[in-house]
Amino acid sequence: MAWEGSGVIKSELIARIADGNHHLFHKDIERIVNVILDEIIDALARGDRVELRGFGAFTVKHRKPRTGRNPRTGESVKVDEKFVPFFKTGRELRERLNKDQKPVIKAAPKPAAKIAAVVDAKAESKAPAKAAAKNGAKPAAKAKPVKAAADASRPRADIKPPRVPK
Repeated sequence: MAWEGSGVIKSELIARIADGNHHLFHKDIERIVNVILDEIIDALARGDRVELRGFGAFTVKHRKPRTGRNPRTGESVKVDEKFVPFFKTGRELRERLNKDQKPVIKAAPKPAAKIAAVVDAKAESKAPAKAAAKNGAKPAAKAKPVKAAADASRPRADIKPPRVPK
């Protein structure tokens, strides 16, 4: 039984379960679904965690009171504390949702090693000057800036990105 379309409401869920279980009455399936959902709601209302192995876990998160803004007027609005339901998917559900996905191949990093070396060299050159200033000594002469640092923001024309296999 495939789940197609944009979404499923409770009555459609009950109808689909009934289609696959002809030995059960429609009203019994409806009652079972309602009891399960009511138990989840009651447990969350008590502050309990509901875990359905492979599917996921329902918890309640506390949101502290805060000051918000009315987007239309920009006026400050007091937002009271509240408790909101939170759902974290289980591993089996995530794996089934992503089973047909191809792994994403990340592009090779840009030549940042040269930039990092320049930044480290600048930081090292400033450290002795700060230590000398604390001791009352005169700071050493500043080193000339490295030309590569100025060009680091632009990609080099002679380096081409690696080809990603399809």
